[in-house]
Amino acid sequence: MVINSDRAAQTEREVEESILAKLKGNAVIGQSGGPTCVINQSLVGIVREALKHEEIQGIYGAAHGVRGIMGEDLLDLRQESDATLEAVAATPAAGLGSVRMKPTADDCARLLEVFKAHDVRYFFYIGGNDSAETAHIVHEMAERDGYEMRLYHVPKTIDNDLLVTDHCPGYGTAARFVAHAILGDNLDNRSLPGIKIDVIMGRHAGFLTAASILARQHEDDGPHLIYVPETVFSTQSFLEDVAGVYERLGRCVVAVSEGVHDAQGKLVMQSSEVDSHGNVQLSGSGALGDFLAGLVRDKLADRFGKLRVRADTLGYLQRSFPGFTSQVDAEEAAEAGRAAVRAAVGETPHGSIALRRLDGSTYRCETFVTSLDSVAGNTKSLKSEFLKGDNDIDSQFVDYVSPLAGDVFQTGRLHGKRVTKRLS
Repeated sequence: MVINSDRAAQTEREVEESILAKLKGNAVIGQSGGPTCVINQSLVGIVREALKHEEIQGIYGAAHGVRGIMGEDLLDLRQESDATLEAVAATPAAGLGSVRMKPTADDCARLLEVFKAHDVRYFFYIGGNDSAETAHIVHEMAERDGYEMRLYHVPKTIDNDLLVTDHCPGYGTAARFVAHAILGDNLDNRSLPGIKIDVIMGRHAGFLTAASILARQHEDDGPHLIYVPETVFSTQSFLEDVAGVYERLGRCVVAVSEGVHDAQGKLVMQSSEVDSHGNVQLSGSGALGDFLAGLVRDKLADRFGKLRVRADTLGYLQRSFPGFTSQVDAEEAAEAGRAAVRAAVGETPHGSIALRRLDGSTYRCETFVTSLDSVAGNTKSLKSEFLKGDNDIDSQFVDYVSPLAGDVFQTGRLHGKRVTKRLS
């Protein structure tokens, strides 16, 4: 085939012009909100993918998210060795340091000023819905100012409550931890029977508390009762539920979300402390567990006598506990970071990365891009089909959560026959 030389030269010029037209500049990566066991997988995923693209020149990490950007506290991530990146990726909690901060208009103006001073054209913010909101605010201000940037939100939250995405990086590992914590509590409670109450993270959504269902391996295993924010919590019904299980089994293990509320939407227990996004502090104390334990101890004493009642608040242990990482969770977190870079240097200048579960008998998942405003500042809840009345989770949820959390430790149980009594 003969190729027209004029056309070949024109095509070559078009390619060169296309390369020159690509947005070149530095990138900043920030981490925000509550840490997770795989948030650094996303960080390193971004760094490693960015190194492949000539459009992205400097790669900087912001110490403590937007606060570090405003203070120009930036780390040169191109200087990190591959061995260091590998070790950081496998380490829980935010390697760059995190922040809970909703930028004001003045803050956003400062962010843009720093971006311009450092020729930052790519901004990747790893976090939950509040972080997506921050990225959205910065994106809108950059557009109004006429400063060309590519902004991407990379999802992260153990609460699993972001809209659009099937699930969130960080959730699978936290669900795995919760399953094993409740599994251990159930074994302890079976050894020394009593009533045990475990308070689990979950402000508006009960995904993490629902994962406690993975602890059930035998018919009488706990958690025997599961309470999530998607249902109404009645203290009277709670007492009746506990009494019913205790009468039947002589013990009871309860998993309850920190965000449970009454019919009017009032939280059963909360503090007066709020963050910059208006979120009420829930996980910093054992107030809810102590309240429920005291309620059981006082109200059921007439019926059962003195009861052995204990309560624990799993609290921040759920977020960054080492050694329990779900392999699927780690791989998907890293891919979410890589996908954000590919999209940013591609034809979609801004957005949020989401995960989509694919059909088939074997679990598979893919990433896609959704708009920032579809995620920013909003939350999702457990689907109604995952709920089983007001005090349990349907077995359908096991199919949803199992591939994300991975295998759960399998317990053994003695089955020997009782020795016949010889003395009356």
